[in-house]
Amino acid sequence: MCTFFFQTLSEACLQPKRTTDAFDPICKGNFPAMKASSVKASKHSVLPPIIPENEKKFLESIQSYIISEIEKVGCTEQGPAEEYYVIYKNVFEMIIEHVNAYKNILTTIKQEYDAFIEALKKGQQNAFHLHGKLKMLACEPSTLMYYKKRISELEAKIKKIEKNSSRIENLIRKMRSLRETFSPKQIQPPAKKINPAQLIPGLSLEDSLDIDALSHHLARLQRRVKDLREDMLTKYVPLENTAVLEEKLNRALQLRNAAEKENEHLKFCYYRLTQFANIVSIWENSDRSIEPLQQLVAQMIENEKLAQGTIVSSVSSVFERDPAKSQEAEDLIEYIERFNELFSRGQYEAAAIYAANCPRRILCNEETMEKFRAVGCVKGKTLPLLMYCEALMNASIASKHPLPADLTTEVIKCALAEKRLDLVMHWLTLHKLELSEAAGDAIYNHAEVDKHNKSQYFALAQIAYSACKVHKKAALCLCRQGQIFGAMDYLHQFHRLPTEDYIFLLKHCPGAELFGCLTQEWRGKPALLSFGETILSLMYTEHKMHCIWLLEEVAKEGKGDRALKERPDPVLRERTLAKPKGEL
Repeated sequence: MCTFFFQTLSEACLQPKRTTDAFDPICKGNFPAMKASSVKASKHSVLPPIIPENEKKFLESIQSYIISEIEKVGCTEQGPAEEYYVIYKNVFEMIIEHVNAYKNILTTIKQEYDAFIEALKKGQQNAFHLHGKLKMLACEPSTLMYYKKRISELEAKIKKIEKNSSRIENLIRKMRSLRETFSPKQIQPPAKKINPAQLIPGLSLEDSLDIDALSHHLARLQRRVKDLREDMLTKYVPLENTAVLEEKLNRALQLRNAAEKENEHLKFCYYRLTQFANIVSIWENSDRSIEPLQQLVAQMIENEKLAQGTIVSSVSSVFERDPAKSQEAEDLIEYIERFNELFSRGQYEAAAIYAANCPRRILCNEETMEKFRAVGCVKGKTLPLLMYCEALMNASIASKHPLPADLTTEVIKCALAEKRLDLVMHWLTLHKLELSEAAGDAIYNHAEVDKHNKSQYFALAQIAYSACKVHKKAALCLCRQGQIFGAMDYLHQFHRLPTEDYIFLLKHCPGAELFGCLTQEWRGKPALLSFGETILSLMYTEHKMHCIWLLEEVAKEGKGDRALKERPDPVLRERTLAKPKGEL
């Protein structure tokens, strides 16, 4: 309908402009009286109007616009009317803009059509809403019926619950009344029956029939009960106060360490004064010349230097006398029992600290470590074994008594297994530990596991190897870090190492740069290895491929040309073996 209207309207509006003058009176509202003869249709056929060329182009542009817009929108003849309406609305506006003579009337017609279409849309929306309201009104009776049914069900449940509640309240009242009727004697559990024919624990048959022995045993049991009650008040505290007590204990340990340090200093001063007094007494009994006195004083100073570690221990044996030494075994047993109690309760952190700070280090051993290792992982908490290792290291650092080398190695392995590189770095760099080659090997091997921190592992392993004087592995760590020159400086610090140590470096870190540094002079110092001996020692072992690879690398860089020319292949081995060992 819209298409037919717009096509007809466009044909009517696009007539030649010469015909517009005849319709001007009509458009202006002047309607003159027409004769009857003019009203009658002419018997002759009327020629169709001739459309100008520009109007044809306009019509073609309008039609192409309509076709292109329909294709863009993708609608068909059965498509939505809204999209057709928008397209032809735009076409209508284009026609209005093109035709000047009929612009007013066409604008009025367009407004009327727009108002009519808006009214249709509004009517459709109202119909849709009214249809929804009608559905809701139709469903209201069934919904109301369901609600009434649900109300009746809930009321029945409420009545049932109230009935059960009243029954339970009656049962509670009956039970309370029955409890009130019974006397306290009936509520108490029956007393334990004692067999009079059974012997008293701790007494023989003769003593159990003796009044004096029984009285003595009764007095001893009463004293024991009194001691236990006093211990409950003095030796045991609530668990809430453990943090305060631990803080006090740490403070007391710090004061004790300071007092012990001062005591050792005073003992040493006493020893020196005693020795000097003896020297003065000897000098007074002699001829009192200056030379013997100087000799005696010099001898005293030399003795102090030689026996520096044993002086304090010898003086301590004179001054120290523990009055409670007889109870030392009992105290140690009490420490072990307390540790087992904490461990059985699952208080692993407290047990670890307690074991690390026990006297004589009776719980600082591999057996205790295995006990913590057997616990395994605890969900949501730190590994108990790592707690024990941290406590061991903290206690050894605080007491300035390093752990044994085997325990130190196990502690480092545990920290590395838990990816606590920060702990290992703290222990090795800030404190003096008793390290071993096994500890260095553990750190060195872990570098292959955590490849992101390789350089840090090699640096820590180098510290461990240097501390235990395994120089070849310390130099290897430097080489693995790419510090070839640093490794050479490190090797030249010491007396000449065995040739096997330098070969060890080449086997585990083969490279032309290291090979050249070992076989050439280094900052005015002689070479550590002979070129020929190095090649032969590698060639006739299982590292033959390393030797060939090194020769290829040296040949590429041109470092070995001069050495190979000086030592031809046929006599290379004989000349190398014939050289004295001092030239290697």
